[in-house]
Amino acid sequence: MRAILFDFDGLMVDTETAIYEAWRELYEDHGHELPLATYVQCVGSTFGHYDPMAALEELTGGPVEWERVLAKKDARIHELQAGLDTMPGVREVLAEAARMGVMCAVASSSQRSHVGRWLARTGLEGAFEAVLTRDDVARAKPWPDLFLAASAALGVMPEEALVLEDSHNGLRAAVAAGVPCVVVPSPVTRGSDFGGAAAVLPTLHEVSVGQLREIHRGFALARAGKAGE
Repeated sequence: MRAILFDFDGLMVDTETAIYEAWRELYEDHGHELPLATYVQCVGSTFGHYDPMAALEELTGGPVEWERVLAKKDARIHELQAGLDTMPGVREVLAEAARMGVMCAVASSSQRSHVGRWLARTGLEGAFEAVLTRDDVARAKPWPDLFLAASAALGVMPEEALVLEDSHNGLRAAVAAGVPCVVVPSPVTRGSDFGGAAAVLPTLHEVSVGQLREIHRGFALARAGKAGE
């Protein structure tokens, strides 16, 4: 394992809970429910996979005054995200990776402006050798483009990297890219299907880079064994 590829939303900072809550309230304002099990389809991806805007218009049977309601939604997100910091263990993994010479990159389906703003807000803008977002690739997750681009930016083969993710769409992208993936579910993604992950951890708190290397090694050995059957 020569590199760690970090997802951003839900993995590094729990931005997703506020985003879901704002969408849930928006639906409620229009007389409809937005179950978490439905909304989670778009987590880690873009609205090309599941579009809550199109879904709401279908439920209401007509157009929605999006300019007004999206402005209200965004204001609510900012309110709910006030004071957020990194998830437990993120800073420690980054610091240990730097000491060990393990390269780190961000590979996020969000826009560069969003990721850059949060990296600056948390003081982590200098912690990564590369930052890749959906603005840098043709297709966001669950397509493999982001993880392939991040691996290439670091000069490593996909199998030499380890992905840290929180979503089913992110896991699908990692599997498609051939990068072993450790899933650390966020409050929004808990209960999703994480079949195919190298490991599922409740948190990164007290998780060492050495432990991640062991997970990577075990996954690689298991994959090699299956290939030899």
